[in-house]
Amino acid sequence: MVGTGIFTSLGFQVGDLTTGFSIMALWLLGGVCALCGALSYAELGAALPRSGGEYHLLGAIYHPALGFLAGWVSATVGFPAPTALAAIAFGQYFVKIVPDMPALVLWPHCALPPETYLALTVILIATLFLLRDVRLGAAFQDASTLLKVGLVLVVIGAGFFLAKTQPVSFLPAPGDGKLILSGSFAVSLVYVMYSYSGWNASIYLAGEVRDPARVIPRSVILGTVIVMFLYLAVNAVFLISTPPGEMAGKVEVGLIAGNYLFGASGAKIMAGLICAGLISAISAMIWIGARVTMVMGEDMRLLRPLARRTKHGVPAIGTLVQFGIAVVLILSSTFSKVATYVLFSLQICSFLVVLGVIVLRFTQPNLSRPYRTWGYPVTPIVFLIISAWMLIHIVRHNLTESLLGLGGMALGLILYAISPSRPPALASLASE
Repeated sequence: MVGTGIFTSLGFQVGDLTTGFSIMALWLLGGVCALCGALSYAELGAALPRSGGEYHLLGAIYHPALGFLAGWVSATVGFPAPTALAAIAFGQYFVKIVPDMPALVLWPHCALPPETYLALTVILIATLFLLRDVRLGAAFQDASTLLKVGLVLVVIGAGFFLAKTQPVSFLPAPGDGKLILSGSFAVSLVYVMYSYSGWNASIYLAGEVRDPARVIPRSVILGTVIVMFLYLAVNAVFLISTPPGEMAGKVEVGLIAGNYLFGASGAKIMAGLICAGLISAISAMIWIGARVTMVMGEDMRLLRPLARRTKHGVPAIGTLVQFGIAVVLILSSTFSKVATYVLFSLQICSFLVVLGVIVLRFTQPNLSRPYRTWGYPVTPIVFLIISAWMLIHIVRHNLTESLLGLGGMALGLILYAISPSRPPALASLASE
């Protein structure tokens, strides 16, 4: 979960949300939404443990076509797009550390700016690394995750020793209520939910987890709670240390805030650590996304090559597909457009999965549920309300990205219609 979003999202919020209270409310609401989703996903992941995420769950709950649609979204944007976003952020942070890097001239009148070829290079290296061995990839993820969390804790610690330098208040002020109910607040929630994305990542690896009935609920719930507190603290530190005008519209807010927290030299060190953390986010998304395409290949004859593994257990073709889509997105889109496009598509799938908790309670009351959603039915309903509110405002304010998301889904349905399949039945999964 701790990846690109916490070091990039605030710049897209401070322009429209002008009070400390509204921004903190935004991140708190995003955390509550993610937690309610995690509580709901935990029940489904424990009851129906198979890798594949929404692809597996929606296919089992509703219909294989809907499951394939979710898998298509995950495979084409759900993981490649965050990979591309993290790579774009990596490039923009790195050029701030080494500002005089030259453009890469491919041929006359065609050159890639340094941040672009750095983004392409980092995802290439991560992909080659992940193609080697499953255990090697897991060890890298563990080490780099510790690095990211350590960096966040250092930033939070610096905030405690920093005298408040910005006139920001985190208490409610006149007009905050209207601001929180505004369309700008709902659209800003897109970047927050992007920052929290990953709260359901354990579901995608359920088939490779020992004792999923115990591990999956614990990982998604504890992970979400811990990250919510970290994010609230980091954003508070950024707001009290850095003028909002300097962060507005910028991706590299971590570096900008680092100048005020640690000075110019310290900020460059911080940017370097952020770059290392972004490498972790990139490899995590490629790693998990390849497992989604692998499970789709197991069920769809047309996609059978995606299910092939190397002798080390790596779905090589699926990994390369994730890499290829990410490259296209890096070369063709901006950070904000990619973030809005991917969140719109993914939030629809998450909405349907959480709704599935309620559906299964009625249609499969005897299904074995090692974990039952805490606070049911309030928690899934809270997630559904917040998600619907956000989706409505995305359509109103970002119609082009919304239509692209719906168009991508339509292509997935066409592919499903022409591909012979052998989807698993819910009954057989429940009996395992």
